[in-house]
Amino acid sequence: MPARTLPPPPPPAYLRTWPDRQALLTDRGLALGELRRRHLGLHRLLLLWLCGLGGVIGWALLVLPIRFIDDKDPGGFLLGPILMVLGLAVLAPSVIGVALGIRHDRRLRRLTDAWVALDSHPASDARLRSPALSLVWLLSSLAVCTLGLWASFAAAAYAEPGRDTYADVILGMGAGLVLWLTGLLGGAKAVGHYRWALRRLGPAAPTATAARG
Repeated sequence: MPARTLPPPPPPAYLRTWPDRQALLTDRGLALGELRRRHLGLHRLLLLWLCGLGGVIGWALLVLPIRFIDDKDPGGFLLGPILMVLGLAVLAPSVIGVALGIRHDRRLRRLTDAWVALDSHPASDARLRSPALSLVWLLSSLAVCTLGLWASFAAAAYAEPGRDTYADVILGMGAGLVLWLTGLLGGAKAVGHYRWALRRLGPAAPTATAARG
């Protein structure tokens, strides 16, 4: 399967040509496994963080002209517009990347729902819950959220008059907000996957130990 090609949706009932149920379950398992990797793979988490980093860098470039104004630096008249253009050039792809990622996730969810509804196979469907990956998404996103909140509040609460300018406060609060939003998106994705698994797959089956108890 090409790296950039998503599994197609299952064919309608009148076009299905699987010779038996086992062949159907095999194709279903391959499609769902690929969709799971595309949705919760660590590469998607890294891409989200990359967009967040781009947002922080873009915001920093946009705030630099304010620093020139605070410092009454005449060079700001020349560098200010350049830095603003550079800031928008860095910030815009990050925002677009997040928007495209959300749109891509919705398409993945529709395809996953279609393949799940095709049949039921609890043994293979259990892997779709991805508890370990969901936990990685959730805990790392909570850490990023905490870092963002700390940066925002620290920039406002610990600013020293005469040393920290308005640009410093705006930079810290804006960068913290970007980090907080990045973590919020990751955490929402982890929680959304957990809720989807409960709704579509039902509660997780008890372990053998729990069953014996």
